[in-house]
Amino acid sequence: MKQPVLYIVIPCYNEQEVLPVTAPLFLEKLESLIGQGLIAPASRVMFVNDGSKDNTWPLIQRLSAENEHFEGLCLSRNRGHQNALLGGLMEARSRCDITISIDCDGQDDINAMDEMVKAYHEGCEVVYGVRSKRDTDTFFKRFTAEGFYHLMNWMGADIVFNHADYRLLSSRVLGELAGYKEVNIFLRGMVPLVGFKSTSVYYERHERMAGESHYPLKKMLALAFDGITSLSVKPIRLITGLGLLVSVLSFIGVVWAVAASFAGMTVAGWSSTICIVCFMGGIQLLCLGVLGEYIGKIYMETKARPRYIISRRTWEEDEEESR
Repeated sequence: MKQPVLYIVIPCYNEQEVLPVTAPLFLEKLESLIGQGLIAPASRVMFVNDGSKDNTWPLIQRLSAENEHFEGLCLSRNRGHQNALLGGLMEARSRCDITISIDCDGQDDINAMDEMVKAYHEGCEVVYGVRSKRDTDTFFKRFTAEGFYHLMNWMGADIVFNHADYRLLSSRVLGELAGYKEVNIFLRGMVPLVGFKSTSVYYERHERMAGESHYPLKKMLALAFDGITSLSVKPIRLITGLGLLVSVLSFIGVVWAVAASFAGMTVAGWSSTICIVCFMGGIQLLCLGVLGEYIGKIYMETKARPRYIISRRTWEEDEEESR
C-alpha cells in the first residue's frame, strides 16, 4: 500500500514559551512514523499562527528554515482557534493524504498518532482522539466539560463524548468538509456530519508543558454556546414550549383573577403584581436573547465574509529567498 503523506496541523496563539518545547516532540513523532513506514517522507508539521502578539511567528519561521519538515502559515489577524485550525486543514488538503490536528501545548498524547495512522491504513477516514479519563482536570472543569457533552447530545448535536480537536482526517473528508460554508464553525460537531467510516483512539491528557492556557472559562463558555447554536435549533423549540407553558399558567391566572373578582375576594396587592411582572419580563428577555443570538448568526452568515485570511506562508518565503 502506498505510504500516505501526513500533515500534522497545529494552531498557535502566543505560544513562544511552549513551542520550543513541543516542536521537537512533533518532529520526533513525525520521523518515527516515517521510520515505521506508516507515512511518506514528504510528510510535514504545519504550524498555523493565529495572529499571535508575541514571537510565535518568528519561531515558526526559524523552525521552517532549520528543518524542511516544518512549515508555517500566518493568518492576517487573530481569528480564533476554530478558524485557525480550519485554515490549516484547508491549506493542507491539497498537499497531503491525511491530516492530524492537535494543540500546541503538548497536553494531548502524541503517541496516539501511531494508532490513528494504523486505523487509516485499515480503512477509517476519520479517527477521533478521545480522552480516556479526566484525572488531571479540576472537579469544576470535569463537571462542566462532561455536562457540556451531555447537553450537546440532548440538544441533538452529534458529537463524540470527550473528544476535542485531536483527530485524523483523510483528504477526501477534508474535500467534503470544504463544502460547509458557514462562518460560525464548530469543528467537533461538523466533522461527524460529513460521515465516512470512523473510529476512536483513546489516550490520557497531560498537564500543559509550558506557558498558560489560552482557553479560560469565558472562552470555553463562548465555544459551548457557539456549538449549541451552530448545530441545534432545539433552544428555539424550547422557547416555544416555554411560551406555551407560560401562556397556560397565565390563562389559569386570568381565570382565577376573574373568579376572585366576582366572589369579592380581591385585595389590591403590590407584591403579587411585581412578582408576575418580573417573572414575565425575565422570561421575555431570555427568549429574546436566544432568538437574537440566532438572528445575529444569520446576519453574519448572509455577509459571507472569509473565515480567515492567510497573509504569509513559509514555503513561499523560502522560494522568494532562493530566487
